[in-house]
Amino acid sequence: MNDIIISYEDVSILYGTHEVIKHLSFDVRRGDFLNIVGPNGAGKTTLIKSLIGELSVDSGKITKNCLRLGYVPQRQEIKRHFPLAVSEFLYTCFENQKLVISKEDKALMISWLEKMNLETSIIHKKMNHLSGGELQRIYFIRSLISKPDLLILDEPASALDPNFREKFYDILKEIRKEMNLTIIHITHDLTDVILKDSLVMYIDRDIKFFGGFEDFKAFEHEGHHHG
Repeated sequence: MNDIIISYEDVSILYGTHEVIKHLSFDVRRGDFLNIVGPNGAGKTTLIKSLIGELSVDSGKITKNCLRLGYVPQRQEIKRHFPLAVSEFLYTCFENQKLVISKEDKALMISWLEKMNLETSIIHKKMNHLSGGELQRIYFIRSLISKPDLLILDEPASALDPNFREKFYDILKEIRKEMNLTIIHITHDLTDVILKDSLVMYIDRDIKFFGGFEDFKAFEHEGHHHG
């Protein structure tokens, strides 16, 4: 349970001559729940892009020991103009696809829709007819059906109804145990709902803090603020 799944060794990333991320070194171990926080422009998005392979590093080394990576982007980065039904979109992540979706595969989709408090009839809707909150949950379901061993969530609750957010994090905790998931969670909202048994990394171009939540509260009390 303590093996390293992600390792950053002295990683720096530049946009032109501007050093957005400088000398980042940290490890994520299998089973960790890591919350990444920091001010706007701190490099959180750049860090994630480097992790999913969208950006290359200018110096240093990233080592990934995960077989399958699931990624749920921020709402505003999601392309909404899919000419696909929800069922077709979810099916794109299945390993053994056929011309016609099997009853078993459809039943699995429906069970996830129910778990995420969505009407099962949504399975027939077109992706571009979904609300922001529905879309966010469909992307989340799709990432989990692919059975990742590392799940990256970039502001996953940003489009969710406030009444559903607490349930969402309860579901996330259950899924983490059931699937033995490692989770990296970028957020502006650190709440007690998600912080038991989790880590916090505060970045502002470089790492200002890395440790447990109780220690992070002391760090904040010293005058540091996330946002």
